[in-house]
Formats: sequence, C-alpha cells, structure tokens
Amino acid sequence: METTFYKMHGLGNDFILIDCIENKSMQDSAVSRLTGLAAKICSRRLGIGADQLLLLYPSEKADFRMRIFNADGSEVEMCGNGIRCLAKYVWNRRYSNKKILDIETMAGIIRPEKNGDNGDMVKVDMGRPALDAMDIPVKLEGEIMDFPLKIEDMEFNITCVSMGNPHTVIFIDNTDDFAVSYYGPLIENHELFPGKTNVEFVQIINRDEIKMRVWERGAGETPACGTGASAAAVASALKELTRREVTVHLSGGDLFLKWDSDGHVFMTGPAVTVFEGKIDI
Repeated sequence: METTFYKMHGLGNDFILIDCIENKSMQDSAVSRLTGLAAKICSRRLGIGADQLLLLYPSEKADFRMRIFNADGSEVEMCGNGIRCLAKYVWNRRYSNKKILDIETMAGIIRPEKNGDNGDMVKVDMGRPALDAMDIPVKLEGEIMDFPLKIEDMEFNITCVSMGNPHTVIFIDNTDDFAVSYYGPLIENHELFPGKTNVEFVQIINRDEIKMRVWERGAGETPACGTGASAAAVASALKELTRREVTVHLSGGDLFLKWDSDGHVFMTGPAVTVFEGKIDI
C-alpha cells in the first residue's frame, strides 16, 4: 500500500509523520505492525531514516491523538520535539484553526500553542513533572535527587524526573568530550529503571543557561529532546543551580524552558517540514 509521509524535525531530532486521518486504513493497524513499520522506515540505511515515527489520529477526548514509535520499534509516551512537529502539520493542513491544540498522548493531554508571527515556533504546555520514584518509574522510594549510581568505573549522582516519560538527569562539568554513547545505553538499560530511561548529561553555564546532550531510550543520542530538556530544566531548578526559566543549548539548537509557578513546564522551540514523499508499506 502506497502511503504519503512527511519528514520533519525539531532541532535535528527527526521524524517520519504519517497522517492516519487521511490514511484511514492505518487507524486499525495492530501494534505489532506499527512496531515493525517504525523499525523499517526509521532505519538510516534501509529506510527513510528518522529517530521516531509519529502517527496522527482522530481522538474522542481531544482535538487529535498522537502515537510515537522509536527507531527500535518501541512505543513511547511522549516526545516534546515530536508534538511540536505534529502541531505544525495540523496547522499547515488546516485541520484546525485553534491557536492552542489539545493532543491526546499516552502521557495525557498535551497542549501545543502557536508562537510567533510566522508560526515556525511552537510553545508546548508539557504539564507538571512527576518526581516520585513510583510515578517515573524507578525502583527506589520518594524523590530521587543526587542518588549515587555506580556504572562500571564511574559513579553518577542522578536526579530522576518524569515528563510523561522517564528521565535520568546527570550534571557533569563538560558535555563536549563526555562519552555519551558509552554510558548512555548502560544507564538506559540499568535494572533500576523498569521501563528503561532517557538520560540527560547536563552542564551548567550560568543561572539562565544550561548545555545538554541526550541519550534517548530506544533511539540513541539525538541532537535534541524536548521532554529531556524539560526534565533537565526541572532538575536544575530543583537543585537551585538555575532559575526556573532557562535556555537549553543542544547540539541541534536551543529550546526555551519555563517551569511556571503553577507547576507546569512550558517549552518553546521550532518545528520544520523537510520534505514529503510516498512509500510502499
């Protein structure tokens, strides 16, 4: 079956988006089929190439529904860069003229908002972070801040946050030369994390800026991660290393985060359409 797809990215974190409103035959696809499809078309050598597959569906409880599959085929709860791209696609297709959309995800209802005159920037209400180990989940109790985790020759002080998906934030002196691709998967798959974890390696620049590299669960190191940047901003503020409004510098560009007084985290960043194509699936 020939299917139209859209290649998009948020700060280099790239996606293949398939519109299941337009392609109604996709709406009843089994999880096993979608898992295989994601692994096939996200492959950099054998497919189109992307970090994740995004699927746009109608929703009974919100304006639209988003499903997300990693390049390894695993389904995940949320993606900050991905939801900005999905919202941008909805507005470009004129599926909605609402400035703020309600998008159903496995992490709950997430609300992207048009930001700026040209519409290239999207602001997202990422909701409130979860800090209790049971909610993240982590096989510990209470809030996890500066917990010592031994990984081979290194001991990391980890701070754990859920932004609808699990994150482990680690503060280091210099992100540039750090062996993210070595330690990232060891932490991702550690027995402490029953659902695995995303891993953020964070360098504090000053009270208003941090620098971050990210190892994404099921995708590897990516140029940017919206939920990861949100978790890093929350962890930085919790430890009083930064203010509650920070710029997060990633290898793909900058995201702007604000942990508001009501507990909600707001993320602002770009969403870009690269090209449209067709693939036989």
